[in-house]
Amino acid sequence: MSRAAIFFATGFEEIEALTVVDVLRRGGVAADMVSVTGEREVTGSHGITVKTDKLFAEADLETADILVLPGGMPGTTNLEAYEPLMDKVDEFYRKGKYIAAICAAPSIFGHKGILQGRRACSNPGFESHLEGADVKREEAVVDGTVITSRGMGTAIPFALAILEQFAGAEAAAQMKEKLVYQA
Repeated sequence: MSRAAIFFATGFEEIEALTVVDVLRRGGVAADMVSVTGEREVTGSHGITVKTDKLFAEADLETADILVLPGGMPGTTNLEAYEPLMDKVDEFYRKGKYIAAICAAPSIFGHKGILQGRRACSNPGFESHLEGADVKREEAVVDGTVITSRGMGTAIPFALAILEQFAGAEAAAQMKEKLVYQA
């Protein structure tokens, strides 16, 4: 079974994080909610507190197939400031493993130089941070092992794009139908 690690920092965008967890779990991909705060309970940017599955120190990221960074503010800033996670993002990218980010979080990839020559998207207010990218206005963009998306309103297409990489196009299409998602 494929495994995803979705990271939660104080101020995360609730819909972006939880939609990915929900869609992946429904689609048969193990999805670990991982806190980078040192506490299992993490409060999002709209005051919703979520109990995560694991603390960063407890997560076996060697078994993960993808790292997922939700957006939100100051969640994105807090993720980028957490050096152990940034080290893992660098490692996954170097190894050709999947990394994904939505809303403001693709800016992290831009700051790291990961988007050089790649197609990518983000929240419109963060497009200037997609350094070196061919910026798209699509709901979700998959370029090699880097997946990006624009924001809360594109959380379902983002989650489906991730699901497609690990469960196949047919599974993603079936999930889209089950969710009654209409683009």
